[in-house]
Amino acid sequence: MMSSESFHIGDKVVYPNHGVGIIEQISSRTIGATVENFYLLKIKSSSLKVMVPFHNVATVGLRRVVRNGEIQKIVDFLVDGECDNNADWKYRFKENSERMRTGSLLDVAAVLKGLLVLSQSKPLSFREKKMLERARYLLVSELAMAKNVEEPHVEEMLSKALSKCKLRFPEASEFEA
Repeated sequence: MMSSESFHIGDKVVYPNHGVGIIEQISSRTIGATVENFYLLKIKSSSLKVMVPFHNVATVGLRRVVRNGEIQKIVDFLVDGECDNNADWKYRFKENSERMRTGSLLDVAAVLKGLLVLSQSKPLSFREKKMLERARYLLVSELAMAKNVEEPHVEEMLSKALSKCKLRFPEASEFEA
């Protein structure tokens, strides 16, 4: 974890498990004898506002949105990265949950690809479907923000990458009950 990473107003950031947001404000508050500094960020998808104390940045895994080099790594991984799924679904679910929590977009891509590979041989459980949906959402929303493009553009890019290894990128509508 990068400690003491400092952000500025307007920075595009990722708050793991909540998605992408923008730092809207940096403020401080005096609590007793100590002064606490906070980042106030607005989560794009939900318009939720989150206050993150400076000293909690590393703990919650707040980080900048991925840069171009990382985007290419993710696309390359989707094309030919190895995915090994544990046969025991409980163990697999635990591994995937941990990957989703690291806050690394490459880990999220690994979960997505692993579940897509798995879904070719058997139907996913309800919880794994939910996780696939979450991984899809986190990938699409962050890459769209990083590349400054609309989400359908990113969906097409991911779809192309996955089709090279005979996997189909799921449509968002497939998850709507």
